[in-house]
Amino acid sequence: MNISLGSVYIPFTDILSGIFNEDGLKDSWKYIIINYRIPKAITAILVGSGLSIGGLLMQTLFRNPLAGPYVLGISSGASLGVALLILGSSIIGGSFLAFSNSNILLSIAASLGSFLVLLAVMIVSRRVKNTMTILIIGLMFGSVTAAIISVLAYFSSAEYLQQYLFWSFGSLGNLTWNEILLFAVIYVLGIILVIPTIKPLNSLLLGENYAKSLGVNFNKTKNLILLTTSLLTGVITAFSGPIAFVGLATPHVTKLIFNTSNHKILLPAVAFMGAIIMLISDTIAQLPNSEYTLPINAITSLFGAPVVIWLLLRKKKMNL
Repeated sequence: MNISLGSVYIPFTDILSGIFNEDGLKDSWKYIIINYRIPKAITAILVGSGLSIGGLLMQTLFRNPLAGPYVLGISSGASLGVALLILGSSIIGGSFLAFSNSNILLSIAASLGSFLVLLAVMIVSRRVKNTMTILIIGLMFGSVTAAIISVLAYFSSAEYLQQYLFWSFGSLGNLTWNEILLFAVIYVLGIILVIPTIKPLNSLLLGENYAKSLGVNFNKTKNLILLTTSLLTGVITAFSGPIAFVGLATPHVTKLIFNTSNHKILLPAVAFMGAIIMLISDTIAQLPNSEYTLPINAITSLFGAPVVIWLLLRKKKMNL
C-alpha cells in the first residue's frame, strides 16, 4: 500500500513488474518505484522499528512508561550538530548554503552531535549508580542543546532558518541506495547488540535489586542498553531527522495487542508494529492522489500524542 499510493497511483502488479524489470512498465513508474518509493519504504521500516525498540529498552531500563528513545539527549545532540552546520554557516556568512544542504554533510553533522552526547552519557553512567539520575541528566542535555540551537536560530538568516526547520520536520524520502545500505548496516549492528539484553530485560521489570539477585550484571546490561539505544536513535536521527512519538507510543500499543511483558516476544513484536505504524504514517503523509506531502512528524505526533494522553489519564496503572 505504501509503495502503491502517492501523487501517482501505481497498481500492485506493476510494482512487481518494476522490481523485476519486466518489459511493458512505464519508464516513469519504474523510476518512481526503484529510486523513490522502495527506498522510502525501507527507510520507514528501519526508522519505525529502530525507534520502537529504543523506546521499549528505555521504558524497561528506567521503569518509566513515558520514557522514549530520545530521553538520553541523543536526538538533541544530532539536532545541535545539524544546527551548527546550517545555522552556524549563516552566522559565519559566505556562500555555505549549498554545502549545508548536502545530505551526506547533514548526516555526518548529526552523527557527530549524537556521538558526543552518547560519549557524555556513557561517562556519566559510569559515575552514577541511579538510573533515574541518568534519565534526568539526559533531559538536561536536551535542554542545553535546545538553548544553544535557540541562540543560533536567533542570529541566523531566514533562508538558513527555513532549511533547518525543514530538516527538523523529519523526512524518509531523501536517501540514496548507498545511504540506505550504510543506514541498514548500523541498524543491524544495533539489533545484534540488543539480543544479549533480552533475559536481563525481563529481570529488570521487577527492579534493579531483583535483577541483581538473579545474577544479572546490572552495570554491563545498563551500558549495553544505553549503547544500543543511542546507536539506533543516533543513526535514525542522522539520516531521517527527529521523528516524534513513534518510539514512545509503539511499545504501549504492542503490549496492549500482544498482552505480554516477555521481551522475547515484545522486541520482535515492537519492531514489527513500529515498521507498520511508520509505513501507515508515511502513506498518510503522502496525501494519495495529491502532489502535496505533509511533514512526517506531524502525522506521527497525531498518532502518538493521544496515546501519551491516554497513559496520563491512566496514571494509576502506569507501573511496568
